[in-house]
Amino acid sequence: MGVRSYSGEYADERAGLQPTAWTRITDRNSRVRQLDWVLLGSAFALTLLGTLLVYSATRGRNDLHQGDEYFFLVRHLLYFALALGLATGVMRLGSGRVRDVAPVLYVGALVLTAMVLTPLGSTVNGSQRWIEVGAGFAFQPSELMKVAVILVMAALVAARADADDRGSPDARTVLECLALAAVPATLIVLTPDLGQTMVVVVITLGVLMAAGAARGWIIGLLSAGLLGALAVWQLGLLDQYQINRFAAFANPALDPAGVGYNTNQARIAIGSGGLSGSGLFHGSQTAGQFVPEQHTDFIFTVAGEELGFFGAGGIILLLGVVLWRALRIAREAADLFGAVVAAGLATWIAFQAFENIGMALGIMPVTGLPLPFVSYGGSSMFAVWIAVGLLQAIRLRARRRC
Repeated sequence: MGVRSYSGEYADERAGLQPTAWTRITDRNSRVRQLDWVLLGSAFALTLLGTLLVYSATRGRNDLHQGDEYFFLVRHLLYFALALGLATGVMRLGSGRVRDVAPVLYVGALVLTAMVLTPLGSTVNGSQRWIEVGAGFAFQPSELMKVAVILVMAALVAARADADDRGSPDARTVLECLALAAVPATLIVLTPDLGQTMVVVVITLGVLMAAGAARGWIIGLLSAGLLGALAVWQLGLLDQYQINRFAAFANPALDPAGVGYNTNQARIAIGSGGLSGSGLFHGSQTAGQFVPEQHTDFIFTVAGEELGFFGAGGIILLLGVVLWRALRIAREAADLFGAVVAAGLATWIAFQAFENIGMALGIMPVTGLPLPFVSYGGSSMFAVWIAVGLLQAIRLRARRRC
């Protein structure tokens, strides 16, 4: 552990002076210099790429924007600006204060998620997942719920570790973590939203593994998850459209003009791009609107067709860089809370990216999950940039401890 030098910004603070902009940039101890710029740059690049892809997928959709080809572009940029504000706010709040308010955030997200099931919830494409907030904007509480679940479980694990001086969570802590995840998962599955429920389950496993839960718990939870999935199927708890999606995944040739249409068209669009693609804004499949929900669930097909293998591979590479930096922040975190939160965020982004890209390629069932940083949608944009703000806050806390 080194001794902090009180030059530059910190010297100004001790003297009661306001640090200058130049001092904040040049001082090696300044927050600006201590940010993870690789993580920030990768997230920026993904979001800007997504902005171009969203515009390409929507500019010809008169049925969606009533003749204003810039409608989705402007909204996407507005969401991005608001998301940056949220990320900055979380970063300035600091991981210590975030830990203190984690239970409040969890309860708030839980209340919003429950509100979706009331008459206040808005139904789109047969699923009641949104709350209308006016002016054509809708919020999906399950996106915020994923962040809240990570924070509250990490806070619980850290609090028990501090109190009991244990190296790994005991049975009581694991069971309480499972209960904290089970409540929102149940609410989300009732909307119904199988994709977000899957994410919450995977997040729970990732958090418990990062916290050092015994291997028996992990194996038991995986087994219970498989049995639960079979029970849901056998008891007929899934809606018919969800059953059809799984059937199309198991048999791609099943009803190619009906239930299998989305995945078939997605593969055609990606395959037509070849190595270098047809060029941005020049995709025939995209312009012809052959792939449904292309600006949200199937945004990766636009990249595959117009940017080709190299462009689509670049998106995967950037997502890999984000995950690498998140895991590095988890490893270098100053406390257990920060390490578990960073690992949980990495688990969430990794699984959701894999599921979204996988369903576009036909190797995963269609679940309606957006591609992090890339897909259109304010709720998703806010959630992933809050995650970036949390990661930066955890990194800054670790740097201050050095």
